[in-house]
Amino acid sequence: MTQPFELPHFYLPHPARLNPHVDEARAHSTRWARGMGMLEGSGIWEQADLDAHDYGLLCAYTHPDCDGPALSLVTDWYVWVFFFDDHFLDMYKRTQDRAAGKAHLDRLPLFMPLDLSTPVPEPQNPVEAGLADLWARTVPSMSVDWRRRFAVATEHLLNESLWELSNINEGRIANPVEYIEMRRKVGGAPWSAGLVEYATAEVPAAVAGTRPLRVLMETFSDAVHLRNDLFSYQREVEDEGENSNGVLVLETFFGCTTQQAADTVNDILTSRLHQFEHTAFTEVPAVALEQGLAPHEVAAVAAYTKGLQDWQSGGHEWHMRSSRYMNKGAKSTAPWQSLTGPGTSAADVGALLASAAAERLRAYRHVPFQKVGPSRLPDFHMPFEVELSPHLEGARRRLTDWSHRMGILEEGVWDEGKLAAADLPLCSAGLDPDATEEALDLSSQWLAWGTYGDDYYPLVFGARRDLAAARLTTARLSDCMPVDGGEFPVPVNAMERALIDLWTRTTAEMTPDGRRTLRAAVDVMTESWVWEVSNQLHNRIPDPVDYLEMRRATFGSDLTLSMCRMGQGPAIPPEVYRSGPVRSLENAAIDYACLVNDVFSYQKEIEYEGEIHNAILVVQNFFGCDYPTALGIVHDLMTQRMRQFEHVVAHELPVLYEDFGLSDAARDAMGNYVADLQNWLAGILNWHRTVDRYKAEHLARRTHGFVPDLPPAPVLPARH
Repeated sequence: MTQPFELPHFYLPHPARLNPHVDEARAHSTRWARGMGMLEGSGIWEQADLDAHDYGLLCAYTHPDCDGPALSLVTDWYVWVFFFDDHFLDMYKRTQDRAAGKAHLDRLPLFMPLDLSTPVPEPQNPVEAGLADLWARTVPSMSVDWRRRFAVATEHLLNESLWELSNINEGRIANPVEYIEMRRKVGGAPWSAGLVEYATAEVPAAVAGTRPLRVLMETFSDAVHLRNDLFSYQREVEDEGENSNGVLVLETFFGCTTQQAADTVNDILTSRLHQFEHTAFTEVPAVALEQGLAPHEVAAVAAYTKGLQDWQSGGHEWHMRSSRYMNKGAKSTAPWQSLTGPGTSAADVGALLASAAAERLRAYRHVPFQKVGPSRLPDFHMPFEVELSPHLEGARRRLTDWSHRMGILEEGVWDEGKLAAADLPLCSAGLDPDATEEALDLSSQWLAWGTYGDDYYPLVFGARRDLAAARLTTARLSDCMPVDGGEFPVPVNAMERALIDLWTRTTAEMTPDGRRTLRAAVDVMTESWVWEVSNQLHNRIPDPVDYLEMRRATFGSDLTLSMCRMGQGPAIPPEVYRSGPVRSLENAAIDYACLVNDVFSYQKEIEYEGEIHNAILVVQNFFGCDYPTALGIVHDLMTQRMRQFEHVVAHELPVLYEDFGLSDAARDAMGNYVADLQNWLAGILNWHRTVDRYKAEHLARRTHGFVPDLPPAPVLPARH
């Protein structure tokens, strides 16, 4: 069969190594699969299928250093997960039987109790039998924290198969952002990362949930999945009718050839590996120091990181050899895997290294303060009408008074003119048109505080190249939000003074859990500002995927969603908010709003502020294209995100209501929540269109590269 495209040159910085216990793992996994009923008589696999796929070779390449028993157990896990995938395909995807597929998936978490003394049901099929056996053999040597994380990753891997099945049912191809997010769950690489911990060293709980470790896992996952998409395109798209493949997603989104889409997928794969390395060498050591990890814990993180690198190289080598995939003509860009001998010169290796260096350095070559002219505004797709609160005028006056009292207008970053140009009450009036006068004031003040902080960090800490002060300021801001009613620190600047005021008034009637959620939302936003300052110091344009995901944090999206959810009360169960469709709905709305801001603020940020955190600039840098082309790509993505929002409301939420058996009250509350998000979207676009903050004539009165004339950064009191 002719291949649909030529496989690209792959970036592989580490050579693959083979575990010497490979034959032991092969023999063991064959006996195990037969014992679980996965071979003869299963209707899914015969012995020849298992031999051809050679999962023992996969695990021997991806876990080169573990001992024989550990390699055999890991191999059994991979036999199980691939059997599950093929079983689900034959039983539910090909038949498009969603109800039976959901019933099958609903039972599987019962076989993963955190406490092994908890009884499990009698297995009814090879998938259940295999999971029960593997769980009982694996978790005794791992902590409860690891068990919980691995169980969640396994449930995501299983449950998101319904998303794939729904897309097949509808003939729908995901947009790129949606695809990357869902592929992490469906593709199982976060699950694989858990097994890397088992085979190498468990990540300390103190850092397991931090951004650096999360980014390591996510960049690892994205690279694994995109690599698999390139090798499996022919089997999945042409043979199985799958819609869930990154090459097909980009082919559809860009309207390009299959070859062009494959090359772009490989570019993204390479960028994710560069992001992995950047995080491992810069952010991971910093968080280890910040959390005070002991030497053996630092060694554990290092072993885990190396294990993820080994998985990348080993996984690629297995794809090159497995009969399961299209691998004719596959090459890597690793110099040690290039041809040597007569006819091959050192210049070939030099060219490969030069190409890799050029790809890595492109993120650092931006020249700030380039003149770009007025921001170009496309025809925005906005299906919702804006409504405004009748309390708007009074809120404008009261926000100015409050800002003076808090000191926001006295520090040199903002004055009354900048506050008026931002007109944040107009944004609040559109976000919540039914708000009371008091609620509108509170919303306007939260927006003012967040916008001020977002302006302050790059202008003050970035210009001074003072990352330490940014980190200390962020830590103190977190202290200004006591969950248990503890004492506030003595405020030393306007941000602290305003946050203490907002926290006191907002949380007066909240439960500790509600305060904890709100504090976490604010922490996510302020910590993302430190990430921006760090990139600013390195003059580093972020990786596209990392940028889009961090943009949600810098925009304060978690804070906004937290406020919206509070308005619905307890009618909506927490598990509904955690569900795939609701997260998909929220992320689609958030991304649309973030990209709206990037489109309107392009001139302000690129020409006047020397910013690098703008989606249009990120696209220009990644694709090497001009402003109009990058704007077109961003606009297309915005439109797709809005259409996804509409799709989830129309097609996925009704199914979710049935799946969870929601009461009429809960369905009404969800309807109100959707309406709140629609108001949020319409209000944000209306605000950007109306205010002076982003208009060329307003910007023309500003100084390029303005830095406020502030006294030296204060030595802030230590945290208590």
